[in-house]
Amino acid sequence: MSAWLRDESPPSPGPADDGRRADTFALLQDEGHRPAAPVTQAGADWLASSGPYPRSTLSHWAARPTAPGVLACGSVFDVVNVPWVFGRRMLDRLWSEGPGSGPVAVHRGRTLLFAAPGTAQRLPSLLSWEEWGGGGTETGGTDPAAPPPLFCHGVGDAVTVPPLTPGSASAPRWVIAPDTRHPWLPGPEVLLWACVRAARARAGTTRAGTGTIPHPRAAAMVELLPQSCS
Repeated sequence: MSAWLRDESPPSPGPADDGRRADTFALLQDEGHRPAAPVTQAGADWLASSGPYPRSTLSHWAARPTAPGVLACGSVFDVVNVPWVFGRRMLDRLWSEGPGSGPVAVHRGRTLLFAAPGTAQRLPSLLSWEEWGGGGTETGGTDPAAPPPLFCHGVGDAVTVPPLTPGSASAPRWVIAPDTRHPWLPGPEVLLWACVRAARARAGTTRAGTGTIPHPRAAAMVELLPQSCS
């Protein structure tokens, strides 16, 4: 396997997490009919650790638990920001066929996937390697197998995170809330795999019955990824 394709994510959830996997996948399947997921105290501690003053952040949240927050990316987590529908497709693949996901939020029609630090720098290069060129039809491109625009937030960036306690319907909310002090986070290779699978599924829907052959580099990449993601 090529060195740059080696997955450097922390170990993914194992067999002992099968119950949580089933619960999470069921939540995603019925996500539109369920309330936002609450954040545990351990999850709040993890989120607050991304900033220079975690105690101040926790005090602010204690006083305003239904208020969204703004956190820095790059040290504890990066965030991959994708259109909501495509993000759901990625999550479906991650939980039904892959290693699962880290925390996930939705905000203003976008899905925010929390990823391992360094993902924001590396994922765009991996996507460029796919040679999708002008992008998919959603960006005016001609390749329906290409993913829509992905915004990667890393060092020097900040993101709005949902409140610890679900607030108004228009506020950002957690689909998969952080619940431990050290949640597993997917790395760039895992998210590239999910992008390829989600884009391929979308292209299959668009080209139903046309006999389209999958993108050759995407197919080769899937074969090279770790077995836990195939």
